[in-house]
Amino acid sequence: MIKKISLAVLTLGILASCVSPKVYKELESKYNNLKKENRKLADDNEILLAGKTNAENELKKLKEAYDSAVEERDHLKNEYDATRANLDNLKASYAALEKNSSAAIAANSKKNRELLAQLEAKEQALNAESERLEKLKRELEQRSNRVAELEKVIADKDMAMRKLKNAISRALTDFEGKGLTVEQRNGKVYVSMENKLLFESGSWAVGGEGRRAVQQLGAVLGENPDVAVLIEGHTDNVPYQGHGVLSDNWDLSTKRATAIVNILRENASINPENLTAAGRGEYAPIASNDTPDGRATNRRIEVILTPKLDELTELLNENE
Repeated sequence: MIKKISLAVLTLGILASCVSPKVYKELESKYNNLKKENRKLADDNEILLAGKTNAENELKKLKEAYDSAVEERDHLKNEYDATRANLDNLKASYAALEKNSSAAIAANSKKNRELLAQLEAKEQALNAESERLEKLKRELEQRSNRVAELEKVIADKDMAMRKLKNAISRALTDFEGKGLTVEQRNGKVYVSMENKLLFESGSWAVGGEGRRAVQQLGAVLGENPDVAVLIEGHTDNVPYQGHGVLSDNWDLSTKRATAIVNILRENASINPENLTAAGRGEYAPIASNDTPDGRATNRRIEVILTPKLDELTELLNENE
Protein backbone atom coordinates (compact mmCIF):
# COMPACT_ATOMS: atom_id res chain seq x y z
CA MET A 1 0.00 0.00 0.00
CA ILE A 2 2.84 2.46 0.85
CA LYS A 3 4.56 1.66 -2.41
CA LYS A 4 1.38 2.47 -4.27
CA ILE A 5 1.09 5.81 -2.52
CA SER A 6 4.73 6.66 -3.25
CA LEU A 7 4.20 5.80 -6.88
CA ALA A 8 1.12 8.00 -6.94
CA VAL A 9 3.07 10.90 -5.44
CA LEU A 10 5.81 10.47 -8.02
CA THR A 11 3.29 10.28 -10.80
CA LEU A 12 1.57 13.36 -9.42
CA GLY A 13 4.83 15.24 -9.45
CA ILE A 14 5.51 14.37 -12.98
CA LEU A 15 2.04 15.27 -14.04
CA ALA A 16 2.14 18.54 -12.15
CA SER A 17 4.66 19.81 -14.54
CA CYS A 18 2.48 18.73 -17.38
CA VAL A 19 -1.12 19.38 -16.18
CA SER A 20 -3.19 22.41 -15.48
CA PRO A 21 -3.65 23.87 -12.01
CA LYS A 22 -7.18 22.55 -11.73
CA VAL A 23 -6.17 19.03 -12.49
CA TYR A 24 -3.29 19.40 -10.09
CA LYS A 25 -5.55 20.36 -7.22
CA GLU A 26 -7.79 17.45 -7.88
CA LEU A 27 -4.87 15.14 -7.84
CA GLU A 28 -3.52 16.77 -4.71
CA SER A 29 -6.88 16.30 -3.01
CA LYS A 30 -6.95 12.65 -3.98
CA TYR A 31 -3.44 12.30 -2.62
CA ASN A 32 -4.41 13.72 0.73
CA ASN A 33 -7.41 11.41 0.92
CA LEU A 34 -5.24 8.47 0.10
CA LYS A 35 -2.76 9.56 2.74
CA LYS A 36 -5.50 9.69 5.40
CA GLU A 37 -6.83 6.35 4.32
CA ASN A 38 -3.33 4.93 4.52
CA ARG A 39 -2.94 6.23 8.10
CA LYS A 40 -6.30 4.76 9.07
CA LEU A 41 -5.38 1.45 7.51
CA ALA A 42 -2.08 1.46 9.42
CA ASP A 43 -3.91 2.06 12.68
CA ASP A 44 -6.41 -0.68 11.89
CA ASN A 45 -3.55 -2.96 11.03
CA GLU A 46 -1.95 -2.30 14.47
CA ILE A 47 -5.25 -3.04 16.23
CA LEU A 48 -5.66 -6.21 14.27
CA LEU A 49 -2.11 -7.31 15.06
CA ALA A 50 -2.72 -6.69 18.80
CA GLY A 51 -6.01 -8.59 18.60
CA LYS A 52 -4.26 -11.40 16.82
CA THR A 53 -1.61 -11.61 19.54
CA ASN A 54 -4.29 -11.66 22.27
CA ALA A 55 -6.23 -14.29 20.39
CA GLU A 56 -3.12 -16.42 20.02
CA ASN A 57 -2.43 -16.10 23.78
CA GLU A 58 -6.02 -17.02 24.62
CA LEU A 59 -5.82 -19.93 22.22
CA LYS A 60 -2.64 -21.14 23.90
CA LYS A 61 -4.28 -20.96 27.34
CA LEU A 62 -7.37 -22.71 26.09
CA LYS A 63 -5.26 -25.42 24.53
CA GLU A 64 -3.35 -25.90 27.79
CA ALA A 65 -6.62 -26.05 29.73
CA TYR A 66 -8.03 -28.46 27.19
CA ASP A 67 -4.97 -30.72 27.42
CA SER A 68 -5.21 -30.63 31.27
CA ALA A 69 -8.92 -31.42 31.13
CA VAL A 70 -8.23 -34.31 28.76
CA GLU A 71 -5.56 -35.63 31.11
CA GLU A 72 -7.87 -35.30 34.14
CA ARG A 73 -10.69 -36.95 32.20
CA ASP A 74 -8.45 -39.86 31.27
CA HIS A 75 -7.34 -40.18 34.92
CA LEU A 76 -10.93 -40.12 36.14
CA LYS A 77 -11.93 -42.58 33.50
CA ASN A 78 -9.20 -44.97 34.59
CA GLU A 79 -10.35 -44.64 38.22
CA TYR A 80 -13.95 -45.10 37.15
CA ASP A 81 -13.06 -48.21 35.16
CA ALA A 82 -11.10 -49.63 38.14
CA THR A 83 -13.94 -48.81 40.57
CA ARG A 84 -16.46 -50.26 38.20
CA ALA A 85 -14.42 -53.45 37.96
CA ASN A 86 -14.22 -53.64 41.76
CA LEU A 87 -17.95 -53.07 42.00
CA ASP A 88 -18.63 -55.82 39.53
CA ASN A 89 -16.33 -58.15 41.49
CA LEU A 90 -18.07 -57.25 44.76
CA LYS A 91 -21.47 -57.80 43.22
CA ALA A 92 -20.35 -61.16 41.96
CA SER A 93 -18.87 -62.06 45.36
CA TYR A 94 -22.01 -60.89 47.16
CA ALA A 95 -24.22 -62.86 44.80
CA ALA A 96 -22.12 -65.95 45.45
CA LEU A 97 -22.19 -65.39 49.21
CA GLU A 98 -25.92 -64.72 49.17
CA LYS A 99 -26.51 -67.85 47.22
CA ASN A 100 -24.27 -70.05 49.37
CA SER A 101 -25.03 -68.60 52.82
CA SER A 102 -28.82 -68.31 52.95
CA ALA A 103 -29.01 -71.30 55.28
CA ALA A 104 -26.15 -69.93 57.39
CA ILE A 105 -27.84 -66.54 57.59
CA ALA A 106 -31.08 -68.16 58.68
CA ALA A 107 -29.24 -70.21 61.32
CA ASN A 108 -27.37 -67.12 62.52
CA SER A 109 -30.62 -65.18 62.65
CA LYS A 110 -32.18 -67.85 64.84
CA LYS A 111 -29.10 -67.96 67.04
CA ASN A 112 -29.12 -64.18 67.30
CA ARG A 113 -32.74 -64.26 68.42
CA GLU A 114 -31.89 -66.86 71.04
CA LEU A 115 -28.91 -64.83 72.21
CA LEU A 116 -31.05 -61.71 72.33
CA ALA A 117 -33.62 -63.52 74.49
CA GLN A 118 -30.82 -64.74 76.77
CA LEU A 119 -29.40 -61.23 76.90
CA GLU A 120 -32.78 -59.78 77.89
CA ALA A 121 -33.11 -62.43 80.61
CA LYS A 122 -29.59 -61.65 81.84
CA GLU A 123 -30.38 -57.95 81.79
CA GLN A 124 -33.51 -58.50 83.89
CA ALA A 125 -31.53 -60.65 86.32
CA LEU A 126 -28.80 -58.01 86.43
CA ASN A 127 -31.33 -55.28 87.15
CA ALA A 128 -32.86 -57.37 89.92
CA GLU A 129 -29.42 -58.08 91.36
CA SER A 130 -28.49 -54.41 91.12
CA GLU A 131 -31.62 -53.50 93.06
CA ARG A 132 -30.81 -56.16 95.65
CA LEU A 133 -27.24 -54.92 95.94
CA GLU A 134 -28.45 -51.34 96.30
CA LYS A 135 -30.80 -52.46 99.08
CA LEU A 136 -27.97 -54.36 100.74
CA LYS A 137 -25.75 -51.30 100.39
CA ARG A 138 -28.32 -49.16 102.16
CA GLU A 139 -28.72 -51.79 104.87
CA LEU A 140 -24.93 -52.04 105.19
CA GLU A 141 -24.65 -48.28 105.59
CA GLN A 142 -27.36 -48.36 108.24
CA ARG A 143 -25.64 -51.23 110.03
CA SER A 144 -22.30 -49.42 109.79
CA ASN A 145 -23.86 -46.37 111.36
CA ARG A 146 -25.37 -48.56 114.06
CA VAL A 147 -22.01 -50.24 114.69
CA ALA A 148 -20.35 -46.83 114.92
CA GLU A 149 -22.98 -45.76 117.44
CA LEU A 150 -22.53 -48.98 119.41
CA GLU A 151 -18.76 -48.60 119.37
CA LYS A 152 -19.11 -45.05 120.63
CA VAL A 153 -21.47 -46.14 123.42
CA ILE A 154 -19.10 -48.96 124.38
CA ALA A 155 -16.10 -46.62 124.29
CA ASP A 156 -17.95 -44.11 126.44
CA LYS A 157 -18.88 -46.87 128.88
CA ASP A 158 -15.27 -48.08 129.02
CA MET A 159 -14.08 -44.55 129.64
CA ALA A 160 -16.68 -44.12 132.41
CA MET A 161 -15.60 -47.42 133.98
CA ARG A 162 -11.93 -46.40 133.86
CA LYS A 163 -12.83 -43.17 135.64
CA LEU A 164 -14.88 -45.17 138.17
CA LYS A 165 -12.01 -47.58 138.75
CA ASN A 166 -9.59 -44.70 139.32
CA ALA A 167 -12.05 -42.98 141.65
CA ILE A 168 -12.48 -46.19 143.69
CA SER A 169 -8.72 -46.73 143.80
CA ARG A 170 -8.23 -43.22 145.16
CA ALA A 171 -11.08 -43.65 147.69
CA LEU A 172 -9.67 -46.95 148.99
CA THR A 173 -6.01 -45.98 149.05
CA ASP A 174 -5.92 -46.46 152.84
CA PHE A 175 -6.70 -50.15 152.39
CA GLU A 176 -3.95 -51.04 149.91
CA GLY A 177 -2.01 -54.06 151.12
CA LYS A 178 -4.83 -55.10 153.42
CA GLY A 179 -6.44 -57.64 151.13
CA LEU A 180 -8.14 -55.16 148.78
CA THR A 181 -7.60 -54.94 145.02
CA VAL A 182 -9.27 -52.89 142.28
CA GLU A 183 -9.00 -53.82 138.62
CA GLN A 184 -10.83 -53.42 135.34
CA ARG A 185 -11.58 -56.40 133.11
CA ASN A 186 -13.93 -56.92 130.18
CA GLY A 187 -15.57 -53.53 130.60
CA LYS A 188 -16.26 -54.10 134.30
CA VAL A 189 -14.61 -52.96 137.52
CA TYR A 190 -13.82 -55.65 140.13
CA VAL A 191 -13.30 -54.64 143.76
CA SER A 192 -12.06 -57.66 145.69
CA MET A 193 -11.88 -57.55 149.52
CA GLU A 194 -10.52 -60.51 151.45
CA ASN A 195 -12.56 -61.63 154.44
CA LYS A 196 -9.75 -60.74 156.85
CA LEU A 197 -10.53 -57.08 156.07
CA LEU A 198 -14.27 -57.51 156.61
CA PHE A 199 -15.27 -60.46 158.82
CA GLU A 200 -14.22 -62.62 161.67
CA SER A 201 -13.93 -66.34 160.90
CA GLY A 202 -17.36 -67.92 160.46
CA SER A 203 -19.12 -64.55 160.92
CA TRP A 204 -20.98 -62.26 158.56
CA ALA A 205 -20.79 -59.23 160.83
CA VAL A 206 -18.60 -56.54 159.22
CA GLY A 207 -15.81 -55.14 161.43
CA GLY A 208 -15.07 -51.44 161.91
CA GLU A 209 -12.27 -51.16 159.34
CA GLY A 210 -14.24 -53.21 156.84
CA ARG A 211 -17.30 -51.02 157.34
CA ARG A 212 -15.19 -47.93 156.68
CA ALA A 213 -13.86 -49.45 153.45
CA VAL A 214 -17.39 -50.34 152.27
CA GLN A 215 -18.67 -46.88 153.15
CA GLN A 216 -15.88 -45.20 151.17
CA LEU A 217 -16.70 -47.48 148.24
CA GLY A 218 -20.38 -46.51 148.63
CA ALA A 219 -19.47 -42.80 148.49
CA VAL A 220 -18.03 -43.34 145.01
CA LEU A 221 -20.95 -45.52 143.90
CA GLY A 222 -23.40 -42.86 145.05
CA GLU A 223 -21.87 -40.51 142.50
CA ASN A 224 -22.32 -43.10 139.71
CA PRO A 225 -26.01 -44.01 139.58
CA ASP A 226 -25.69 -45.63 136.15
CA VAL A 227 -23.66 -48.55 137.47
CA ALA A 228 -25.08 -51.93 138.45
CA VAL A 229 -23.50 -53.33 141.62
CA LEU A 230 -23.21 -57.09 142.15
CA ILE A 231 -21.83 -58.19 145.51
CA GLU A 232 -20.61 -61.80 145.50
CA GLY A 233 -19.63 -63.71 148.63
CA HIS A 234 -16.97 -66.43 148.31
CA THR A 235 -15.53 -68.98 150.74
CA ASP A 236 -12.78 -71.57 150.69
CA ASN A 237 -13.60 -75.28 150.47
CA VAL A 238 -13.33 -75.98 154.20
CA PRO A 239 -16.82 -77.05 155.35
CA TYR A 240 -18.67 -74.66 157.64
CA GLN A 241 -18.27 -75.84 161.25
CA GLY A 242 -20.62 -73.40 162.96
CA HIS A 243 -24.09 -74.00 164.26
CA GLY A 244 -27.36 -72.16 164.38
CA VAL A 245 -28.86 -70.18 161.50
CA LEU A 246 -26.16 -71.10 158.91
CA SER A 247 -26.17 -74.43 157.16
CA ASP A 248 -23.06 -74.35 154.93
CA ASN A 249 -20.47 -72.22 153.11
CA TRP A 250 -22.97 -71.18 150.50
CA ASP A 251 -25.29 -69.87 153.15
CA LEU A 252 -22.36 -68.07 154.81
CA SER A 253 -21.25 -66.47 151.52
CA THR A 254 -24.78 -65.23 150.91
CA LYS A 255 -25.06 -63.74 154.39
CA ARG A 256 -21.76 -61.93 153.95
CA ALA A 257 -22.80 -60.53 150.53
CA THR A 258 -26.08 -59.35 152.07
CA ALA A 259 -24.21 -57.67 154.92
CA ILE A 260 -22.21 -55.59 152.40
CA VAL A 261 -25.43 -54.67 150.57
CA ASN A 262 -26.97 -53.46 153.82
CA ILE A 263 -24.01 -51.15 154.49
CA LEU A 264 -24.24 -49.73 150.96
CA ARG A 265 -27.97 -49.16 151.39
CA GLU A 266 -27.19 -46.81 154.26
CA ASN A 267 -25.99 -44.37 151.58
CA ALA A 268 -29.15 -42.61 150.33
CA SER A 269 -27.43 -41.71 147.05
CA ILE A 270 -27.28 -45.37 146.04
CA ASN A 271 -30.38 -46.70 144.33
CA PRO A 272 -31.25 -50.08 145.92
CA GLU A 273 -32.44 -51.25 142.50
CA ASN A 274 -28.80 -51.17 141.41
CA LEU A 275 -27.71 -53.61 144.16
CA THR A 276 -27.63 -57.39 143.93
CA ALA A 277 -26.31 -59.84 146.54
CA ALA A 278 -25.17 -63.32 145.56
CA GLY A 279 -23.52 -66.21 147.39
CA ARG A 280 -21.06 -68.35 145.42
CA GLY A 281 -19.79 -70.52 148.28
CA GLU A 282 -16.54 -72.31 147.44
CA TYR A 283 -17.45 -72.80 143.76
CA ALA A 284 -15.58 -69.88 142.19
CA PRO A 285 -12.05 -70.02 143.64
CA ILE A 286 -9.27 -67.78 142.31
CA ALA A 287 -6.46 -69.65 144.06
CA SER A 288 -5.67 -73.16 145.19
CA ASN A 289 -7.42 -74.32 148.34
CA ASP A 290 -4.48 -76.60 149.13
CA THR A 291 -2.53 -73.89 150.98
CA PRO A 292 -3.49 -71.51 153.78
CA ASP A 293 -2.62 -68.48 151.61
CA GLY A 294 -4.74 -69.82 148.73
CA ARG A 295 -7.71 -70.43 151.01
CA ALA A 296 -7.33 -66.93 152.49
CA THR A 297 -7.41 -65.50 148.98
CA ASN A 298 -10.54 -67.42 148.07
CA ARG A 299 -12.38 -66.15 151.19
CA ARG A 300 -13.44 -62.80 149.79
CA ILE A 301 -16.17 -60.36 148.79
CA GLU A 302 -16.16 -59.30 145.16
CA VAL A 303 -18.00 -56.14 144.18
CA ILE A 304 -18.55 -56.26 140.43
CA LEU A 305 -19.48 -52.93 138.87
CA THR A 306 -21.15 -53.08 135.48
CA PRO A 307 -22.27 -50.10 133.39
CA LYS A 308 -25.96 -50.05 132.64
CA LEU A 309 -26.38 -50.85 129.00
CA ASP A 310 -29.87 -49.47 128.42
CA GLU A 311 -28.67 -47.24 125.58
CA LEU A 312 -26.75 -50.11 124.04
CA THR A 313 -29.78 -52.38 124.32
CA GLU A 314 -31.97 -49.80 122.60
CA LEU A 315 -29.50 -49.57 119.72
CA LEU A 316 -29.39 -53.35 119.42
CA ASN A 317 -33.20 -53.54 119.42
CA GLU A 318 -33.30 -50.94 116.66
CA ASN A 319 -31.09 -53.20 114.57
CA GLU A 320 -33.53 -56.09 114.80
